[in-house]
Amino acid sequence: MGPSLGRHRDWRGGSDAKAAVALAHGCHEALVLGRDDLPGRVRSLTGGQGAHVVYDSVGKDTFAASLDSLRPLGMMVTYGNASGPVPPVAPLELARRGSLFLTRPTLFHYVARRAELERGARELFDVIGRGAVRIEIGQSYALQDVALAHRDLEGGAPSVPRC
Repeated sequence: MGPSLGRHRDWRGGSDAKAAVALAHGCHEALVLGRDDLPGRVRSLTGGQGAHVVYDSVGKDTFAASLDSLRPLGMMVTYGNASGPVPPVAPLELARRGSLFLTRPTLFHYVARRAELERGARELFDVIGRGAVRIEIGQSYALQDVALAHRDLEGGAPSVPRC
């Protein structure tokens, strides 16, 4: 959706297979965790400035690198705990890194009222209808395989069909 909003999107994840999916969906760069230097690459892409905003769904394992990828006055949005919860952060650490902003949103606060939920749903279906967001079902499971589906989701299995 970033390109449709005039944004440059970089993605990072745990494998080359997931990186290929990100690139196929319009990301400009795809970095692999544990192999690529996120802060260094972001700084190189931004002329040494850093990103305006970083959205981090991984958590503990990527939090410091995400902060280090921001420009002064940048915004860090941490919204997932795939690798575990982020440790406590001292406000002075945010100042030291450039007067950064940090938020940990949760969807339920944005859709607490029925009208907010309906507005959000309308906006989502609008961007899907315009083709700004592509929905791709990479894997489906029979109902009796629900336990396998949950294990695959929890294990971060790439969204590619099983053969």
